[in-house]
Amino acid sequence: MNTSRTVTVFGAYGHTGRFVVAELLDRGLTPLLVGRDAGRLAAFAARHPGCEARPASADDPAALDRALSGAAAVINCAGPFAMTAAPVLEAALRAGIPYVDVTGEVEAAADTFAAFADRAAAARCPVVPAMAFFGGLGDLLVTAAAGDWAAADEVCLAYALSDWRPTSGTRASSRVSRQRRDGRRPVHTDGGLRYRTGEAPTGRWSFPPPVGEQTVLMECTTADSITVPRHLKVPAIHSCMTVDAIREVLDPEAPLPRAVDDRGRSAQTFLVEAVVRAGGRERRAVARGQDIYAVSAPLAVEAVQRMLDGRSRVAGIAAPGEMFDAAGFLGSLSGHLSVELP
Repeated sequence: MNTSRTVTVFGAYGHTGRFVVAELLDRGLTPLLVGRDAGRLAAFAARHPGCEARPASADDPAALDRALSGAAAVINCAGPFAMTAAPVLEAALRAGIPYVDVTGEVEAAADTFAAFADRAAAARCPVVPAMAFFGGLGDLLVTAAAGDWAAADEVCLAYALSDWRPTSGTRASSRVSRQRRDGRRPVHTDGGLRYRTGEAPTGRWSFPPPVGEQTVLMECTTADSITVPRHLKVPAIHSCMTVDAIREVLDPEAPLPRAVDDRGRSAQTFLVEAVVRAGGRERRAVARGQDIYAVSAPLAVEAVQRMLDGRSRVAGIAAPGEMFDAAGFLGSLSGHLSVELP
């Protein structure tokens, strides 16, 4: 068990990074503030007396090593993760400390699992990519719903967002993902990630009250389609999201998130429903909350705290549901989420 209470936050002054720093402080952990822009980092550190700041960029291994020196773990909040995940994780492995990131980039999460499985296991370092709203929350809900099932016929993940005002980081990550896909879109089918062309279809999904029936974009693949198949054998994952939220996040004129409470959260609300079907049976789990960026912070910080407390299950890279007790993890977030499990 690591007795240090210091956690490096790479991208500390970013939108999600600020929530992560606040969550660490709330839990009595010490954030070590790291970012690429020395000026923005210094200004952010000035608002957090007692927190050390260390400028570093992902393309400078020596600076990353200095940024992680003395830390017990690192949380990477700086996208696009296609560019930052590998170098920051490499630095974490050199330092021998756990790594968590909050990527929602499907391909970046897949790359991390593919490239670092052997090295993370050899270093015996717990590593969890996509430990955020997309990738983490859905994976934990599916895992808790599946219970003792090791395999399923299909998984459905339905996202109802009241609105989606994207951050500048979301826009940057989306641009990188679109470039990598070159007009294609990913879908988890036939037991793996495949790519299709053409417009994604729309359909209807009946969400639990008070959301009710909504028009959704089908085949709206998120990072959960990378994390879930890591530990649940399933040939098809069907993901969908309310079309109004999709329109807003794709609108280049959409405003940035605006804080409406003393925690800095926006007014955005969400409902996520996970449905797992096997052999004619069905199990469901539902989560409700406020602000998908804000809720990524307790997800990531709870993961790190469990790693440092010795409550992680894998000495290597793993999805959230295989690294942690999913039901217990979700239950610990009652101050941030309302969860209904089977």
